[in-house]
Amino acid sequence: MRRPDPIQWIGYAVGRRLPDSLREWVRNDLTGKYATPRHIVRGLVPFTPLFAVFLFFPGELWLRGSMVLLAVLLALLYWPATDPAAERALVQRYVLPAFAG
Repeated sequence: MRRPDPIQWIGYAVGRRLPDSLREWVRNDLTGKYATPRHIVRGLVPFTPLFAVFLFFPGELWLRGSMVLLAVLLALLYWPATDPAAERALVQRYVLPAFAG
């Protein structure tokens, strides 16, 4: 099975559509083994610039690390609320009829 290159994957994580030739990979990404951890990681990718900015704030390293940790925990807290809608949008975007129920 063909996989997206790193640039394509980052685009996919932030909402860009992959080429139709990767449709089977998308199906596996949404429904295959370890789909939930992959979806969590994919959901955190758009926040990485924010996490990086927190590391440049003035103050002790432990304080900046705590800011990043808090942001990650908040993102993980909201993830279950948005997961079904995000997955439905991906299924519709890639026209995967077997899962569009």
